[in-house]
Amino acid sequence: MRRDPSLLSKTGEAQAFVDEHRQQTDDRVYGITELVNEFGVTARAIRLYEEKGLLSPRRVGTARIFLRRDRARLALILRAKDLGSSLDEIKQYLDLYGQHGEGRRAQLEYVVKKTTQAMQELRDKRVQIDKTIAELKLICDSCEEQLAARKRG
Repeated sequence: MRRDPSLLSKTGEAQAFVDEHRQQTDDRVYGITELVNEFGVTARAIRLYEEKGLLSPRRVGTARIFLRRDRARLALILRAKDLGSSLDEIKQYLDLYGQHGEGRRAQLEYVVKKTTQAMQELRDKRVQIDKTIAELKLICDSCEEQLAARKRG
C-alpha cells in the first residue's frame, strides 16, 4: 500500500512540532494514540470531547497535539463520567476553572453541591432498595412456606 506523500509530510510536521515543544519546555505533549492507549478510550471519544469543547488540543496539519492540561482534563472527564456526570455537567465544571485557575473556588463549590446531591440520591435509592429487598424476602418466605406445606401434604 502506497502512502500519500502529503500525509507523510503532515505527520513529519506534527512530529517536528512535538520534538520542538519538548526541547523548549518541560511540558510533555501527547498524541491521540498515546491518550487512547493510556486511558483505554477510543480516538472517536476524544474527538467527541474536543467537539463538545471539553478538550482543546493544538493542531499541526490534521494531527492533534495534547498538552499536559489536556491530559489532566481527559482524566477528569473520564472520572466524572464514571461517577455519572453528563458531558454538559462536565463542561460546566471545567469551564468554571477559567484560564488560570481563577475559578477554582467556584469549581469546589460546584463539586460540593453536586456530590451532596448525588450522595442524597444514593441514600434515597438505598432506602428504596432495602424496602424492596424486605418485601421480596416476605414474598419468598411465604412461597417457601407454601411449597413446604404442599410437599407435606
